[in-house]
Amino acid sequence: MGRLNGKVAVITGATSGIGLRTAEIFVAEGAKIVIAGRRAVEGEALARRLGPACLFRRTDVTIEDEMRALIGEAVEKFGRIDCLFNNAGGPAQTGGIEGLEVARFDAAMATLVRSVMLGMKHAAPHMRRQGSGSIINNGSIAGRLAGFSSSIVYGAAKAAVIHLTKCVAMELGEAGIRVNSISPGAIATGIFGKALGLSVEAAEKTPDVMREVYKSAQPIPRAGLPEDIAHAAVFLASDESTFINGHDLVVDGAITGGRNWTAQQQGYVALRKAFDQARG
Repeated sequence: MGRLNGKVAVITGATSGIGLRTAEIFVAEGAKIVIAGRRAVEGEALARRLGPACLFRRTDVTIEDEMRALIGEAVEKFGRIDCLFNNAGGPAQTGGIEGLEVARFDAAMATLVRSVMLGMKHAAPHMRRQGSGSIINNGSIAGRLAGFSSSIVYGAAKAAVIHLTKCVAMELGEAGIRVNSISPGAIATGIFGKALGLSVEAAEKTPDVMREVYKSAQPIPRAGLPEDIAHAAVFLASDESTFINGHDLVVDGAITGGRNWTAQQQGYVALRKAFDQARG
C-alpha cells in the first residue's frame, strides 16, 4: 500500500463499476480523490464511506463548465491534481448502420469522447504549472478491433479515445505530463445490461451473470473484474510508470490475442475426422 501517497486524483464515473472500485483502491493506496458522477445519492454515500480523503461532486461530464469546476475543486481543496482518470462512459445505440439515430449518435460521442477531451483540456493547465501529471483515459478493446461491442457507435467512440490519447500525449509529454489509456476486455460490470436496455438499477445487478458468461471467453479462465482495471490505473497514476506515455494498456486476459488454444485444437480434431470420412 502507499503507492499513491501524496497524490491527488480526479475520477469520473465513480458511482459504479470500474470507477467505484478505482476510487476505493486509490484511497487505500494513499491518494486524495475527487470523484464525479451524475447520481448524487450514490456518490455522496461513497465519499462518506471513503472518508476525508474523498470528495464527491455531481458532474455531467459532457458539459464544459461542470468539468472545469470538477478539476478546479480538486486543486482548490487539495492544492494540486496529479492524476485524472477519464473513466465516465455508458452504452451507445445498438444495431446496424442504417438504423442509427443522429441524436443518439451525438449523445454517445459526447459522453464517450467529448468528456475525455474536456477532462484533458481543463487538467492540462494545472499539470503544466506543476510540471507533472498523469492522465488516464478509459478506452476499450472495442476501439482496437471490430466485433467486441454490441454497438458500432461505442467501438468508434473508443477508437477515437485511444487515438486522441496518443495525440495529446505527444503534446503534453513535452511538459512532463503523461497521457495513456487503458483498454478493458470483458469486465463484469453493469454496462452490458445497460447496452441491452435494462434500467440502471437492473443493470447494476448483472455483474454476477457476466462473470459466468465471460469466464471462458479468454485464456484466463474468469471474467475481468473492476479491480483489474483499477490496479492498472494505480500503476499509470504512480511514479512507477513515469516513462510510459502515449500507450494503450490492454487488460483483457488475452481475449484479443487470437483463437483460444483449446478451441483451436478441437477444430483440428474435427478437421481430421472430416478428412478421414472423406477418404472413406
